[in-house]
Amino acid sequence: MLKFYDKTVTSRLLIGTALYPSPAIMQDAIRASGAEIVTVSLRREAAGGKTGDAFWKLINALNVTVLPNTAGCRSVREAVTTAKLARELFGTSWIKLEVIGDNDTLQPDVVGLVEAATILIKDGFEVFPYCTEDLTVATRLVDAGCKVVMPWAAPIGSAKGIINRDALKLLRDRLPDITLVVDAGLGAPSHAAEALELGYDAVLLNTAIAKAADPVAMARAFKLGVESGRTAYEAGLMDARDFASPSTPVVGTPFWHAVS
Repeated sequence: MLKFYDKTVTSRLLIGTALYPSPAIMQDAIRASGAEIVTVSLRREAAGGKTGDAFWKLINALNVTVLPNTAGCRSVREAVTTAKLARELFGTSWIKLEVIGDNDTLQPDVVGLVEAATILIKDGFEVFPYCTEDLTVATRLVDAGCKVVMPWAAPIGSAKGIINRDALKLLRDRLPDITLVVDAGLGAPSHAAEALELGYDAVLLNTAIAKAADPVAMARAFKLGVESGRTAYEAGLMDARDFASPSTPVVGTPFWHAVS
């Protein structure tokens, strides 16, 4: 079981709702993933009209928990305002907080992120901050009151997988009591498995599933990858070695030699 603030879930896969070929495929993929939490952009929902209403009905039909995000926000003020609008619209204090600092890499503005998180937590929000794998940034977010931290594996949509394994492992080691979610940059189920093998509590992704040739099958594959990685972590992975170690010991093995 996994806990996000005061909510307990069973699935360790969080999934986004953008970029799918059709609303029906989005629904089927989310169901296939087993995800109980989905991210929703306020910008899409706030577009209004029949499109926004229809999308919201599709999400409601899935019986999932909605995690609104501040995707696309590039300043503290914009992110805080968007979060407050999301709380009114979705009726939740949860917010996936994004403050983008670079247009090409979509790297978070970590200074603005900490500032925005501090403001929102004081206002009663439960913040899920999207950040880099920097230990100092993560620690400052925890000090601000975040009980969940979401470092990237790689830039959003890059599909590179974990590019700084040592840094992510350090975060897990130094923040043992914080719920950690690898968010962004995962491109294959094996990438998700690796994150769970490191001891991360969950992963969040969108593009790798939504842009697959068969999003529903890919969602199912990621579900299995997450389950495999967590099972391996709990079973206890052996440490890597710099030398060979035979699986069949030779000590005590009988041997014969010819006598002339």
